[in-house]
Amino acid sequence: MELKQLYREIVNEHNLHPVHKKSIENPDLVMRGVNPSCGDDITLSLKITDGVISDAGYEGSGCAISQASVDMMVDQIIGRSKEEAIKLAGTFMGMIKGEITDEESIEALDEAAALQDVAHMPARVKCAVLGWHTMQEMLEHPEKAQKN
Repeated sequence: MELKQLYREIVNEHNLHPVHKKSIENPDLVMRGVNPSCGDDITLSLKITDGVISDAGYEGSGCAISQASVDMMVDQIIGRSKEEAIKLAGTFMGMIKGEITDEESIEALDEAAALQDVAHMPARVKCAVLGWHTMQEMLEHPEKAQKN
């Protein structure tokens, strides 16, 4: 199977059958992320226990790329420290912007590496990074997030 076809299938699977598109009980941080250029709109919720993201979920709507990207992101950050999640977000955004191209860094993103080709579609970059940017913002600036 061609790699691009495999990537399309991964994106479609996360868009059509998201695992983490749900509300979570008693989140510690909640933040809304909006991409006004295309209407993507998500609300990301994180539960943090002893500095580790113990649960996460999102709600909202948007294009296939934005929805698949945030679902893949949540897969990656559950069980990681805040610092690890922020580092992953930096790697993902660097990959999407075409600034990070080495395989070792990109492999750390697991399935989210399927979105690497978005780097060649400037109009879709904001879609792909919406969830990651929202997560990074809420972890780096928790005072901006809603708290329960």
